[in-house]
Amino acid sequence: MKTIRIGAAQFETRDADKLYNLGRIESLATEAAGKGAELVSFHECCIPGYTFLETLTWEQLFDLAEPLDTSPSIKQLTAISGDLGVTLAAGLLEREDQQVYNTYVVVTSEGVIASHRKIHAFIHDDVTCGSRYTVFDHKDCTWGVLICYDNNLVENVRLTAMMGAEIILMPHVTGCLPSPMPGRGIVAPEIWNNRETDPVPCRQEFDGPKGRGWIMRWLPARAYDNGIYAVYTNPIGNDGGTIKPGGSMVLDPYGEIIAECRALGDEVIVTTLDPGKLTRATGQAYIRARRPELYGKMVESNPSIGPDGRPEIWWKRIREHAD
Repeated sequence: MKTIRIGAAQFETRDADKLYNLGRIESLATEAAGKGAELVSFHECCIPGYTFLETLTWEQLFDLAEPLDTSPSIKQLTAISGDLGVTLAAGLLEREDQQVYNTYVVVTSEGVIASHRKIHAFIHDDVTCGSRYTVFDHKDCTWGVLICYDNNLVENVRLTAMMGAEIILMPHVTGCLPSPMPGRGIVAPEIWNNRETDPVPCRQEFDGPKGRGWIMRWLPARAYDNGIYAVYTNPIGNDGGTIKPGGSMVLDPYGEIIAECRALGDEVIVTTLDPGKLTRATGQAYIRARRPELYGKMVESNPSIGPDGRPEIWWKRIREHAD
């Protein structure tokens, strides 16, 4: 890995308004390029929007998706990348034959250099789960991609690191959702809408267990345990009728935050990744110390997983929907 400058952005997405969302991507990427960023990462499904997808019919979902080889959105990302001289990483719905995927693409002036289909797709019964890990070389660094819930399963991050990833892009749409965990739950829309006249309640909600407090329970461990850089991105504000807390950040291989979005609005941060930390990180030693002969239980088949790779509770919903 070489020393590299990375940007991580947050912005308030508009549902199904690809033109607007691509405009925000261009504006924030331009700002990041002015700060020396070589790659700028945006959140999951930042081009079409995310949470509202759960309300769509199959036909609406399919119409919103794009084949990667003819995608107008990717064509625009490619043009922006060429104009700015930076690599862009962004999320969209991919269409291939009759399948729709939640896909994250990495784009240069030459087009798509890597794409990852979310392994654990949840937002809609008709979004197909991906079936592979994504690791690729670019700018003398080795990168991985895992989308949102992909990162909650520790095995996914470990295996991506074992495949050589030094930097893992972790685009999300998360936070401020109902949960049995104490203190979690939704943020009232009026708190977000009043953020300019009364920012304190909004900051308290976003920083508490509904948002940053929950992220800090597990995200630093993913970087620390595997000795990798983690580039976490998340939208802020209204997303499909829910309020999201933003908080995009970059963590080093020690699990320390080295840059973080703190604005109550659209923002991009840029920071430098030091390759020397990779060789010194404890997580790299943890990987070398593994005892795989003891891990047979880990690779046993999981009876709670349905045939499309979702937890059985989701597969039951699909069957009921089909009936």
